[in-house]
Amino acid sequence: MRKITAEDFEAASRILGDAQVMYAWEHGFSEDEVRSWLGENAARYERDGFSFLAAVERSSGEIIGFIGPLVETIEGCRHFGIAYILDKERWGLGYATEGARASLAYAFERLGAERVIAEIRPENEASRHVAERLGMKTAGSFIKYYRGKNMPHLIYAVSREEWAASNQTPPAPESA
Repeated sequence: MRKITAEDFEAASRILGDAQVMYAWEHGFSEDEVRSWLGENAARYERDGFSFLAAVERSSGEIIGFIGPLVETIEGCRHFGIAYILDKERWGLGYATEGARASLAYAFERLGAERVIAEIRPENEASRHVAERLGMKTAGSFIKYYRGKNMPHLIYAVSREEWAASNQTPPAPESA
């Protein structure tokens, strides 16, 4: 994964412009919305020091999505969060889980987060399964108002302690 740049506009347009990929937003992004999203991402880098990263497939060098730690604001409260948006051609291949796991590790180990959340639409079963594979549990819900609509979201969360307990490598057995 690497920092997103303005040169990533074409890949971002391909991925974010796909209505199937962006169904949680209930529409594919227009070119203007992609530019705005890239600008918001750059502003997050400046303000927070981190944001979505471009997920680059090792074998092809192609951008396959955007994954990363974010600051999420829910009902006026700021939280460390993770998010993932993948090209539909890469769904089901483990990339979201791999990238989200790296984002969680970064949030806990580098950013000092005590708790990390993910905002997920209730009907987004695939994203919910990713969060659950990472040890996140449903911790609440809220309504996000977007483009004139109330959009229900679940809050998935995992604490630093839960993350550490579920990601410990067991010691190697001792030789007799």
